[in-house]
Amino acid sequence: MLVPVVGFIVDLPIEVQETLDIISGLLLAIYTTVCLSLRFKWFYYSTKYTFLLLKHMYQVYGVQVMLEDAWKKIHFPDVLRVFWLTRLATQAVFLVYAVKLANASAGEAASFLSISGCDSTLTVLGMSAVISSIAHYLGLGILAFIGSTEEEDKRLGFVAPVLFFILALQTGLSGLKPEERLIRLCRNMCLLLTAILHFIHGMTDPVLMSLSASHVSSFRRHFPVLLVSVFLFVLPILLSCVLWQYYALNTWLFAVTAFCVELCLKVVVSLTVYTLFMIDGHYSVVWEKLDDYVYYVRSTGSIIEFIFGIIMFGNGAYTMMFESGSKIRACMMCLHAYFNIYLQAKNGWKTFMNRRTAVKKINSLPEVKVTEDGEIDDVCAICYQEFRTSARVTPCHHYFHALCLRKWLYIQDTCPMCHQKVYMEDEAKETTSFSNNNGVAVPNEEVGQDLVDGEPERELDGHDLSEEESTDGDEEEWTAEQHHSNAEEELIHELDNLRD
Repeated sequence: MLVPVVGFIVDLPIEVQETLDIISGLLLAIYTTVCLSLRFKWFYYSTKYTFLLLKHMYQVYGVQVMLEDAWKKIHFPDVLRVFWLTRLATQAVFLVYAVKLANASAGEAASFLSISGCDSTLTVLGMSAVISSIAHYLGLGILAFIGSTEEEDKRLGFVAPVLFFILALQTGLSGLKPEERLIRLCRNMCLLLTAILHFIHGMTDPVLMSLSASHVSSFRRHFPVLLVSVFLFVLPILLSCVLWQYYALNTWLFAVTAFCVELCLKVVVSLTVYTLFMIDGHYSVVWEKLDDYVYYVRSTGSIIEFIFGIIMFGNGAYTMMFESGSKIRACMMCLHAYFNIYLQAKNGWKTFMNRRTAVKKINSLPEVKVTEDGEIDDVCAICYQEFRTSARVTPCHHYFHALCLRKWLYIQDTCPMCHQKVYMEDEAKETTSFSNNNGVAVPNEEVGQDLVDGEPERELDGHDLSEEESTDGDEEEWTAEQHHSNAEEELIHELDNLRD
């Protein structure tokens, strides 16, 4: 296998080098054939065993687990990483050796300087593997620094290389000339850096909200997260200033600047909400307007991000039509339009309508003012806090804070205590039995008249309950438990057989 390399080093004629290539290839093929022939039985049974093993994994675990297992066994990212680093080191050694031999002018020496780390699809994959390793350990370091234990945040090592590979395919990085490739690589790295900063903000924002909402008073716990947030605000500004100082305005610079401004906006929104929660933690009185202020801040940030998404879609459309259009760029634009524009607008409108409906329902409920005598001898059933100023009364005569009940109505339209409808028509309200938070029934006039006439009824969700129905329900529940137990025993038995 080394004979053609030796022939190239000693500078043999081209015809001799081609002959050496053919001879070495034939010898290698003959050697492989002889080895497989002598060990044909071993090769046959190994192939059959591998086939049966893959078939069994496919039937039991599915395609995804089978591919993940194969990916881990062949260590494909490690192979690509070693290949790329070895190739880069070899090129560096040859470059130093060639420069020493040349000992010429700067122009001749500069002809050797070319970016060969991404001149083909395979080398781009190798560079992506190296970026994956760097991003993975960067994400682990940030998680350890801010004190986060979320497993889902450890995906930076997967997101960063995928983005780099998509950018390389989208811009045709491997097919450019060395000088143009270097410029394009630097631009792609700037875009990748902004994307990584956005992902880091997604890791720090939940920790920041958790610390502020739980009212943790330890400064040592808050300082790392705040430091990372300040870093995420300052670095995009510095990056934008440097790029605007050395480059003219184009679609690439516009995209990087938009991503930087969007990141700064996200950080400002997170810090503002964090400050609101921290202010609320210093007071023992319930701040009823807190939820509104948080919603206004977040909705303002979401609207601006939505506008930036539309602007970036227009920038990408201009780039595809007038600069470098490709099928990959078109696909990425479709994904951007769906996830960052359509879904964001849909979720924002849904949240707005939920809040509007909840406010309408809250305003329709009667409000009871709390006086010094303490008319409401009870606590809110949601937050378990006393009523200090006022309370909202549901049609079933349960008392809640307006803020607590509104948050509950964002999720479902029933009373947290008895699960009756909170917002009903006037006719339905007149025929509803009431009770307070302590469970004491307060019948209205019509219900009391029915009791006087000797026609009491026991209702639950509109259905009459009798002793026979209750017994049937118990039997069905017992039968379901028996079937569930038998299913568990059969599953354990099958697992034991597979293990054997």
